[in-house]
Amino acid sequence: MPGTSFFHQARNNAWSNHRLFGVCQKLTPRELNAKRTRFTPSILEALNQTLTVDSYYLNALLDGGHGQGDLYSGRMTPFSDIAGLAAAQRDADHKLMAFCDQLGEKDAMRDVELERCNNVVTHETVADILSHLFVYQTHQRGQVHILLATTTQSPPPMDDYHLEYDAPFPAIDFTLLRGKGA
Repeated sequence: MPGTSFFHQARNNAWSNHRLFGVCQKLTPRELNAKRTRFTPSILEALNQTLTVDSYYLNALLDGGHGQGDLYSGRMTPFSDIAGLAAAQRDADHKLMAFCDQLGEKDAMRDVELERCNNVVTHETVADILSHLFVYQTHQRGQVHILLATTTQSPPPMDDYHLEYDAPFPAIDFTLLRGKGA
């Protein structure tokens, strides 16, 4: 619901992803796919992993029925082009903002079933899943930020939270996002 920290985190999350993708879309295919580290070797793979994890948790939150098997089905890079990936991430961010927009206190404590590896089922609250997801997103953007330092593009500032002091700048980004603004 508006006014809750989850709504604000979802909005800030979308804004941060928008800023990061704005820079990543300026990279050459070679820079996007260059192997750099072990866990997520390329920028494109790191961004794809973020979307894959977002999709897994969003699906669980929305009772979609997909489990961990879908998460790690061998397709760690579902998008080979940055434009398609950016559009899919924007869609996921809008779904997350819409979910958090309607979220009430009682909803935040709702039990959610998560299918994990080897068909193990665990239960978490909506609040715990959202908290985990926002921490994960921040971590993944940090990984991409580090990888961007080895490219021709400067990494965008990623340590900002959308504050009224900065309102003229995020408002422009939110207009481009067509999401909920400042």
